[in-house]
Amino acid sequence: MSGLKLQRLGQIMKSEPGNPMEVEGTLNPAAVRGPDGKLYLFPRLVAKGNYSRIGIARVLFNEAGDPCGVERLGIALEPEAKYELRDDGGGCEDPRVTYIEPLKHYIMSYTANSQIGPRIAFAVSEDLIHWKRLGLAKFESFLGIDFAHVADKDASLFPIAIPNHLDKMQMAIIHRPLFPKATPEETDKETDSRYIDINHESMWISYCPMPEGGNNLDELGLFNSHHRLATPVSSWERLKIGGGTPPILTKHGWLIIYHGVSEIADTEDKAKHLCYSAGVMILSEKHPRVVHYRSTHPVLNPIMPEERNGIVPNVVFPTGIDRRDDLGMPNRFDVYYGMADSRIGVARLDLPDILPPEGVADSPDKKV
Repeated sequence: MSGLKLQRLGQIMKSEPGNPMEVEGTLNPAAVRGPDGKLYLFPRLVAKGNYSRIGIARVLFNEAGDPCGVERLGIALEPEAKYELRDDGGGCEDPRVTYIEPLKHYIMSYTANSQIGPRIAFAVSEDLIHWKRLGLAKFESFLGIDFAHVADKDASLFPIAIPNHLDKMQMAIIHRPLFPKATPEETDKETDSRYIDINHESMWISYCPMPEGGNNLDELGLFNSHHRLATPVSSWERLKIGGGTPPILTKHGWLIIYHGVSEIADTEDKAKHLCYSAGVMILSEKHPRVVHYRSTHPVLNPIMPEERNGIVPNVVFPTGIDRRDDLGMPNRFDVYYGMADSRIGVARLDLPDILPPEGVADSPDKKV
């Protein structure tokens, strides 16, 4: 097993009985500390027909300091913009929220589910309660790779400017373009070992100029510089990898809890099903495009009934992270994650002084 493991703290939130906005699941929340120092979740609330809103909830803690429940506060985003709507519905899905220090504002990156498919969208807030849409992310092509006209998900921003490949300090986003023939459902059909397409099956970092200020922020700039960050390597992630929690700076570098997808065989129906697990990735503090550490085994995989049974079975999907500075424990990180696309769980990661002697470098020609 991996040298790093997450300790489950339990289920934190599930659909409210009788609430039609949550009848098909409460899942995949952003997590961020507010101006008042309290922790807020932004869960995806799914109504009938996979119609998703983004809610707001305040996390409650027990005497030991562990999260034990939530207080619902309302809705952050309801599908309204054209890029969030389809003829059969639409959705605002799977948010991540980052406090951007140079802007002194929170920016939410989320998946807008429109007629043309999922795209990355942004919203900005000063107080986490009132949100202003900034529109869709804009991407320039790179070496013939078209980021602008493909599905894109799992996006999160760095909280500060970081250096691009030219060492120019810029805003940066981690995202996972879903190119045709590179989705888990498609790659799962390949029964033999395969050489992955590193450009089309990877997580990327893209960069744009940092906006000058948050008070007049109407949109983000063009992401016109790109770097391939990581691609599937280990067996537990052989079908797909994607972003999870927003990058957070630790003593080892930028920490990300990401997700990987593999297949599992069902002994009853002899069919293959997808399995979503979580791993740890640590990026260089000075040059975050460099992966310093990557777990060779999952740090969390679906074994609990709440993780194995739901709208989509066999899923743990990390999206929110909270460093427990409030407890005087800067090496403790609480990770909030979706459970079988139905509920929200939380697990604890204690980061050691020395990382385990495992971890893999990204290999472009790796056969998985």
